[in-house]
Amino acid sequence: MKLVFLIGDAAVGKMTVGQELMKITNLRLFHNHMTIEPVIEIFGHFHGKSISRIREVIFEEFAASDNYGLIFTYMWAFDQKSDWDYVEHVTNIFRKNGADVYYIELVAPQEIRLQRNVTENRLNNKASKRDIEASNERLINDDKNYRCVSNDGEITFENYIKIDNSNLSPELVAKTIKERFNL
Repeated sequence: MKLVFLIGDAAVGKMTVGQELMKITNLRLFHNHMTIEPVIEIFGHFHGKSISRIREVIFEEFAASDNYGLIFTYMWAFDQKSDWDYVEHVTNIFRKNGADVYYIELVAPQEIRLQRNVTENRLNNKASKRDIEASNERLINDDKNYRCVSNDGEITFENYIKIDNSNLSPELVAKTIKERFNL
């Protein structure tokens, strides 16, 4: 069993890289909006407690399954202890089932992420991003309020890599990840 965390800022390309990585490995993709969007649809707004509980069930059941592994996308605010605790919690769910865990951080400047924020693939998979003006404003405000790019040396996990994917295709990034970690 393997758990691949794809972490990074909003619209950096986590889901798209995850889609490409799934195509070339036996990993399954669980991008964070797979729980966010249905909950927003049901509640009419973001309801974090429900999202967390749904994810918990999926993580526990998947970690106990015979599947090869899971890719999970996550926007990690490195300046928030609760996010560090959450990553450790999810890691432990998989590790107690004998999984190897990999952490891939994607980074790109805000200008590029704003361009990616309106791509067809993103809007098709993330209904809550379709109000472009509001989505762009959220991205800019998140950049002001949270630090979603790690500092050099801050991530000390054994299986970690930081990739600036500003000018790299999702296919190339996925191939790099696959080869780096022998997935």
